[in-house]
Amino acid sequence: MATDYFTADIARHIWDAKYRLREGNVIHDKTVADTWRRVARALAGPEDKDRDLWEERFFGALEDFKFLPGGRIQAGAGVQRRVTLFNCFVMGRIDDSIDGIFGALKEGALTMQQGGGVGYDFSTLRPKGTPAQSVGSTASGPVSFMNIWDSMCATLLSTGARRGAMMATLRCDHPDIEEFITVKRDKNRLRHFNLSVLVSDALMDAVREDREWPLVFPLAGLDGDALADDSIMRHWSGQDRAMPCRVFRRLRARQLWEKIMRATYDYAEPGVLFIDRINQMNNLSYREQISATNPCGEIPLPAYGACDLGSINLTRFVEHPFSDQARFNLEGIRETVRLATRMMDNVIDISRFPLSQQAEQARGSRHIGLGITGLGDSLIMLGHGYGSRESLALAGDIMRLVCHCAYMTSIELAREKGCFPFLDRDKYLQGQFISALPVEIRNAIARHGIRNSHLTAIAPTGTISLLANNVSSGLEPVFDFSYRRQVLEADGSRREYALTDYACRLWRQLHGDTAPLPAQFLDARSLSPEIHLEMQAAIQPFVDNAISKTINIPEDYDFESFQHLYALAYRKGLKGCTTFRPNPVTGEVLTPRDKQAHHCCSLEREAD
Repeated sequence: MATDYFTADIARHIWDAKYRLREGNVIHDKTVADTWRRVARALAGPEDKDRDLWEERFFGALEDFKFLPGGRIQAGAGVQRRVTLFNCFVMGRIDDSIDGIFGALKEGALTMQQGGGVGYDFSTLRPKGTPAQSVGSTASGPVSFMNIWDSMCATLLSTGARRGAMMATLRCDHPDIEEFITVKRDKNRLRHFNLSVLVSDALMDAVREDREWPLVFPLAGLDGDALADDSIMRHWSGQDRAMPCRVFRRLRARQLWEKIMRATYDYAEPGVLFIDRINQMNNLSYREQISATNPCGEIPLPAYGACDLGSINLTRFVEHPFSDQARFNLEGIRETVRLATRMMDNVIDISRFPLSQQAEQARGSRHIGLGITGLGDSLIMLGHGYGSRESLALAGDIMRLVCHCAYMTSIELAREKGCFPFLDRDKYLQGQFISALPVEIRNAIARHGIRNSHLTAIAPTGTISLLANNVSSGLEPVFDFSYRRQVLEADGSRREYALTDYACRLWRQLHGDTAPLPAQFLDARSLSPEIHLEMQAAIQPFVDNAISKTINIPEDYDFESFQHLYALAYRKGLKGCTTFRPNPVTGEVLTPRDKQAHHCCSLEREAD
């Protein structure tokens, strides 16, 4: 008799609706084990030697949800449909012309049609009200053109039952930054976008020192000869060097920062990306400039960059849960990381790409994002409250293990299959993240090279965590132990499910339905925002991409303390910060009655 791996109704539904292979009335995946077999066979395809052996090893890693590849991989590996196996894309530079704008729109539509989430930097579009003399009109500004993308996205369904997800970024010194910050005050505008401000170190310094802040745009992108009365040098988006920029006006840096903070306090957007830190810590900083991320922010990428995702489900490696002997099976995690890294590298070789430029970037950098999920539940099963000193140390230790094991595996893959083509070994070894790795890893890279430019990321994993019988998602704490939520169906309707958290369900199986929950059963709303931030900071040193983390903010949290959180995130070395406070515009992410909102980490907004 076949094993039933599902213990939650919603998990079976997620598999059936999103990942089960069917063609018309023909169902190819009779069970979830068939899905794992299909994926394992497809990902073993690039292996020149022992292909059948690798298929069995890959199947073992997938079995019982130990390793959760990104949703695009689970849905598309081994199928004949024209889909991509990559979750995350950043699109090319938007040229400031009608041809350039609508060409970029078309590329985004093609990418989302095949199942990818996309990110755009709109900073290259000239400010609202500036002359466009060649056509005798004035520019309408980047936010106006974002409306066109939003309408396009509303008409396209990405692969599966989810609306296409998009990220829009804008520089903190663009003249239209204030319109960008406040646009989502209107609950009907840009609902298919996540918004993030590219916050520079210079702005943070100006805020701290209470200086003026210039809003500027490159002179080369403006019409007219009398525009350079007040200009400064800036390294602008999409450019490989600093260039003269016209100063449109100046305002107090603290005034701009408070507008950003007030907007995200009042209606949860925009998020903040500390863009200089992202570029400083980028393993490929010697050849690329980053100014955008994928829709949930965990993968910063250059123009046409792409990344495939996957997560180690930590709950499957907790031995003797809820006992004095509870511990992680560290060797089991190591072996799964080794297999997962190889599988995700193979994804690059078998995936289709919507655009040739994306294929070139993906195969040149072999960029992957391996992370973890189920951390919150695992800590509970081990007896630790989320945010305790022990939990922070343990989370850091586990992510260190994942990171270092993934890097060593990638080095071995380089010895076997070759290094990623964009590798400049000396420059790569000088990178800030690489320089912080143990000396044995750096020495091995110096001798043998490495297969993948980047290896680790923490994705929101909302959908695949539900698939794994409702484990806590990513590095988040448990949202709630019992609640109801609605899930989007393929036809656009919603279906409601009663959910019980994985660790809670296991506790009750062991101790009965009436047994009180121990003290370590802490949900997200019982934790201070500072604890959320501390957990993100504990893991960040071992993540070479970035982290998708939503810091839950109580509705009555005061504004001054809220601003302090972002300053603290910057001081702790984070690459970005996203918060969510219940508000009249977007409601709540989830409640026990499931008021679902289009927030960056809701199921409808992540590229699963």
